Amino acid sequence: MNTNIGKNGNTLANEIVRSILLIAFGITFALTLMFLRPQPAHAGNVTIIPPDVPAIIQVPAGNQPFRVAHAVGTQNYVCLSTGWATRAYSPQATLFDEENEQILTHFLSPYPAGSNSFSPTWQDSRDTSTVWANPVDGASYTPDPTAIPWLLLKVVGTVAGPTNGDKMIVTTFVQRVNTTGGLKPTGTCKEGDKSLVSYTADYYFYKAAHQ
Repeated sequence: MNTNIGKNGNTLANEIVRSILLIAFGITFALTLMFLRPQPAHAGNVTIIPPDVPAIIQVPAGNQPFRVAHAVGTQNYVCLSTGWATRAYSPQATLFDEENEQILTHFLSPYPAGSNSFSPTWQDSRDTSTVWANPVDGASYTPDPTAIPWLLLKVVGTVAGPTNGDKMIVTTFVQRVNTTGGLKPTGTCKEGDKSLVSYTADYYFYKAAHQ
C-alpha cells in the first residue's frame, strides 16, 4: 500500500483550504477598507464658511452662504465728457466653482426689466435663474489699493429660469471679496473711448438660514 498518496492528498487539501482562507481574508479586508474610507460629501450638504471680512461688509445675522464662485472677467469703462465712468455693460465676468466649471455669468442689466435702472446681475449657467443686487450704502472695504473694493450687496430682485430653474432665487445677499485689478483708468481720455480692465474676485451668495 502506498502511504504517500494519503500524505499527498492531505497536503493538497491543506493547500486548498489555506488558499480559500487567504482569498476570503483578502475580500473581507478590501470590503472593510471600502466602508472605512471617507465618503464624498453630497453637494447639498457641504458647509460653506463665510469669508473673514470686517464688520462693515458682514452679512446680517440670519443669513448663511450657500454658494461661492471665483470670477474672471473685466470691469468696463467708457470716457464721457466728465472723464472715465462705468456704463450699463459693466462688468462682464464668468464665475467658476472649485472644480473650475462655469456655474454663473455676471453682468449689468436693467432692473426692473425695461427700466433705465441697471443693477449687478448673476445668472445661473444651467437653469438661468437670475438675481439682481445693489451695493449696500457704505458697505465697502479696500484692503488693496490696486484693486476694486470688497462689497456687500443686497438682493433687489430674482427670477426663475424659463423651465422654473430656482438655484439663485433664494439669494438674499452677495459679498464680493478677494478682488484683484479692475480699477477705473486714470488720466485724460477722449469721449467715447472704452477700457476693459481685467479683474478677479470671489463671490459669496447667501440665503435665509431657515431655507
